[in-house]
Amino acid sequence: MNIHDLPNTLMYLVTNYPVLVYIVLILTSFVEGPILALLCGIFYRLGLVHILPIYLALMAGDLIGDCFWYWIGYRFGHRFIQRFGRFVSIRERNVNDVEKIFHTHKDTILIVSKLTMGLGFALVTLVTAGLVKIPFKRYLTLNVFGQFIWTGFLLSLGYIFGNLYVSFNNIFARISIGAFFIVLIFIIFGFGKYVRTRFIK
Repeated sequence: MNIHDLPNTLMYLVTNYPVLVYIVLILTSFVEGPILALLCGIFYRLGLVHILPIYLALMAGDLIGDCFWYWIGYRFGHRFIQRFGRFVSIRERNVNDVEKIFHTHKDTILIVSKLTMGLGFALVTLVTAGLVKIPFKRYLTLNVFGQFIWTGFLLSLGYIFGNLYVSFNNIFARISIGAFFIVLIFIIFGFGKYVRTRFIK
């Protein structure tokens, strides 16, 4: 299959195997939700997917991930951090810093973390929320609220890029738009990596 067949293939899969497509989407967004949301915004503009099920699937995948990391913090706490934290860029001192903030600004830090991808501290925030025993109902409510806004923003951004793409017939212009889209992704995630390497030792 070449790249020109991709739209037809996606349309075929969504039309004939919608449940399978959305299950795969949920599982994939659990691992890498932001990039997938941007791509889905483009696919929506191209008429390949429907907005509501895509929106719900992306939110579900990210929220499953949030619940998983909350459970890790709640169930294993500092033991997990001491044994495995270095593999997921979580350090004990960063957890201690976030833990102090949670005592006075737990609602704010959860929402801000979601709306900024954690500025490189997303996992620290989610694990610490479980560690300090934030009530799960409160935790989930705040994350659903933040996730709704965050997913909508990413889908909208992808839609804008998709709209720019279909607005130009010139192949050079389309390649330029695609290149800028890729650069934007690298900038976003590069910033998160910079924050982690700058503040997580």
